[in-house]
Amino acid sequence: MHDRKKLTISIITFIFVFTFVFGIVFSVNAETVYYGSPSSSVKQVQQKLQNWGYYSGNVDGIFGVKTEKAVRWFQSKNGLTVDGKCGKQTLEALGLGSLASSGGDGKSSSGNVNNDAYLLARCIYGEGRGEPYTGQVAIAAVILNRVEDSGFPNSISGVIYQKGAFDAVADGQINLTPNQSCINAAKDAMNGWDPTGGALYYYNPVTATNKWIRSRPIMLTIGKHVFCK
Repeated sequence: MHDRKKLTISIITFIFVFTFVFGIVFSVNAETVYYGSPSSSVKQVQQKLQNWGYYSGNVDGIFGVKTEKAVRWFQSKNGLTVDGKCGKQTLEALGLGSLASSGGDGKSSSGNVNNDAYLLARCIYGEGRGEPYTGQVAIAAVILNRVEDSGFPNSISGVIYQKGAFDAVADGQINLTPNQSCINAAKDAMNGWDPTGGALYYYNPVTATNKWIRSRPIMLTIGKHVFCK
């Protein structure tokens, strides 16, 4: 009887330790996509990188040298730590933040899809945290208008991380934590408020040097930005 009790305790202890260790390993793997990751997760990363011009290989679910180089290129262009691995920040930058908490099933730990509103708020904060509230909503509206326009990527993350589209991405300010004003502005824009009336571009006429953007017909001015089509 005593031996049976010891055996039972040993089995229970083994199961507990195995579950604990396995849980840690799964958690780490779920938060990072790199060599040996599930092919479904790698395919999503490859597809995003290919859509945005960073990856020219096959979307085959194999995290090889080409995929790592593409990840490093993306990271260097977007102010992220260049390690060739898709950790939480890199996945969020790719619009795949749900992978960081789900292990690749497209859902977050709470069962919700990746929060586009928060990414939008980060962009607003990086681009116009000093602007009046209406101007912050206008920035978000431009991003959402691009999502609906066939000339741009068809997702919020795709528009924001399109190469050369926003200074906040180029200088890394996209990674700053947004304040409540920017979060509210993102929500208002996503709920349908467009102070611009359909603008696709905006710029600061004091600092803008791009001749093409200055050639666009101006629709209105809000704060320091002019908005145009």
